[in-house]
Amino acid sequence: MIAPIVVAVAVALLTYVYRRLHYTRLQKWAHLPQIPPSLVWGHLRIFDEYTKRQKPGAHADAAIGEMHKDLGRPPIMLMDIRPVVKPLLVIAHHDVAEQIAKASAVFPFSAPKAPGYHDRLYYITGKHSILVKEGEEWKRLRRRFNPGFAPQYLGTFIPEVLDKGVQFLENLETRVRNQDSFSLMALTMRLTFDVIGKVVLETDLGAQSEDKDHRCETIRVYEDLLDLYGNDMLNLPWWLTPVKVFRRARVARRLHVLLKDIVRQKHAALRQSKSSGVGAKAPRSVLSLSLQDVGILTSNVLDETADQLRTFLFAGHDTTSTLLSWVFYELSRTPHVLRSLRDELDGLFGPDEKSPAAIRNRLLQHQDLLQNMPYTTALIKETLRFHPPAGSGRMIPSGSGMMLRLPGGQEICADGFQIYLSQPLIQFDREVYGDTADQFLPERWLGKDGQKFPAGAWRPFERGPRNCIGQELVYIEARVIIAMVARRYEFVKVGLGEVLLDAETGQPTLDPAKLGKQYKVVEELYTTRSVTAKPIDDMLVKVRIAKG
Repeated sequence: MIAPIVVAVAVALLTYVYRRLHYTRLQKWAHLPQIPPSLVWGHLRIFDEYTKRQKPGAHADAAIGEMHKDLGRPPIMLMDIRPVVKPLLVIAHHDVAEQIAKASAVFPFSAPKAPGYHDRLYYITGKHSILVKEGEEWKRLRRRFNPGFAPQYLGTFIPEVLDKGVQFLENLETRVRNQDSFSLMALTMRLTFDVIGKVVLETDLGAQSEDKDHRCETIRVYEDLLDLYGNDMLNLPWWLTPVKVFRRARVARRLHVLLKDIVRQKHAALRQSKSSGVGAKAPRSVLSLSLQDVGILTSNVLDETADQLRTFLFAGHDTTSTLLSWVFYELSRTPHVLRSLRDELDGLFGPDEKSPAAIRNRLLQHQDLLQNMPYTTALIKETLRFHPPAGSGRMIPSGSGMMLRLPGGQEICADGFQIYLSQPLIQFDREVYGDTADQFLPERWLGKDGQKFPAGAWRPFERGPRNCIGQELVYIEARVIIAMVARRYEFVKVGLGEVLLDAETGQPTLDPAKLGKQYKVVEELYTTRSVTAKPIDDMLVKVRIAKG
């Protein structure tokens, strides 16, 4: 009697499981654009197959992009890769991305960040980071730290940016002399760490010192922490990598202690200066401006402030260092862009004024020149379009009633989906950028053509209320460094991305596949994920003094 009952229960249970799985995998979202899923695996095995087709260590965006292309480039694409993450809606159209990023009746401060977004950065940015706060708490933090990133304050740091740029050039000169290949990313990261240290902390971190022991302890500890994220392609749960997570936690605690000491010292100095009124300097760093109205430095305010410093140190060095590395690479393989850039700089500084000292003095006397560099700005914008630093992950809670209107007029409910605003897909959209979407053309941003692009189709700093707080600093720093470097030096890529030389002439040749505007390369350089998107080889190059 018992055996038939057990069999009946088992059959009923299996039938329930099958029907439930069939509904959730194959029926529930059948109306959404997607590659046909597996009953058991959803898109997990499919995504794995696409990933294996990519180059070793390639960023997941490469596999997602190929899936999207094979699906016919729809405005959205469903990826059901449970149980890794919740059902993922990949956004490939700027109009849909704008609906998620902008303030709305459902989400007054933009759609919430995806929880997994912070899991990966937890030890880098801390639990109080503005990156993961929501609602009124986020608004309060943004209001508190916004003043330090206002143009009128950032402009006062141009002399410091120039000084750090001079040190960067000294490090380049060393590599010109020894002619060894080196990681350009390593140099630009230390440069941008030095700049963000001045702007945020008003502290000289000494990050560009060739001797690591001469760097500030704060920067040494931060570099150690970032090293623990190297070659970490997946968001694996902590229990699969307990040793690495323990080491990250240990280093992060030390970093937090160091930054809290800096906050205490700055707060004490501000209070003393305010009470004495003698020799008081107007606050201008991000930290000073954020503390000027703080009377009592409670433990909560101290921890919160230290975590924002961790966040700004990370975001402030990461985007700009990667941007500069890609800028100098694209200049090395795109002769018409290099000529146009140098023509602009010659017009601003004079064709014979190429020394770092001359450029520094000119910019100190005429800081308005940084706002009169249209081609340089176009180069920056095109580089950020072509090599975006990171997409944005959002989560639409169930029951929110978040409706998205697709370009064809169809409406879908986004409740319960994790959202990926894919910068590579949005910024390479042929509907927006036409047949040249895959070509590197800074001039697309100049003149009348530059006015035709929808604002939401270019989003390296994201958009809406939660756009990047430090994007103005990126422009200032990039313009200064490009002006100091572009006419004096030439970078030669080594390994991946190396220019292919003609067997007979020994000269580079233009690639017809690149509209005859870029040199052929031996093998294309590509992006990996190292916290954010970066060149797979950390931009291995040689450098020499420019001819002529």
